Amino acid sequence: MNIEPETNHASDDASSFVRAAVERHQAPLLRYATRLLGGDADRARDVVQDTFVRLMAQPPAAVDGHVAEWLFTVCRNRTLDVLRKEGRMKRFAEGQAERLTAPEPRPGRTLERAEQYAAVLQLIGRLPRNQQEVVRLKFQNGFSYQEISRITSLSVGNVGFILHTALKALRSEMTAQPE
Repeated sequence: MNIEPETNHASDDASSFVRAAVERHQAPLLRYATRLLGGDADRARDVVQDTFVRLMAQPPAAVDGHVAEWLFTVCRNRTLDVLRKEGRMKRFAEGQAERLTAPEPRPGRTLERAEQYAAVLQLIGRLPRNQQEVVRLKFQNGFSYQEISRITSLSVGNVGFILHTALKALRSEMTAQPE
């Protein structure tokens, strides 16, 4: 009597089924996912890998006869999940992460801010006295319209009008300034 070790033919069938699906559909799925992800091949590889992991969890009989459609549907849904998730997350522009995480401002930034501040103060100095006063009370001292009204004996509406007029003039002057 010849006794052979028992093998799990169902497992072998599933494994060869997945292997065949990978060989046949991996390249087209990668192209598809890459296009959907705006050319990002790394993220596309991750999505396609996840697609095949999900295929491994399916019994071959459940997808037999429509493997391609099943794979492309799962791949598309995973890609859309990635895009939705990234839509909620803000991607950093080149070098932005370093600027956000660096403990000190980049070289020259302090000088640049000081120059901008001096230029704005110079422009404020050109405004009529009542506008200068309201702008300084609001932005240099942080007072509310109500507080500025009490300080200057102007109505709250007048404070708002003066501030609006001053900011409009400053904006106009700043856009006219050469960079």
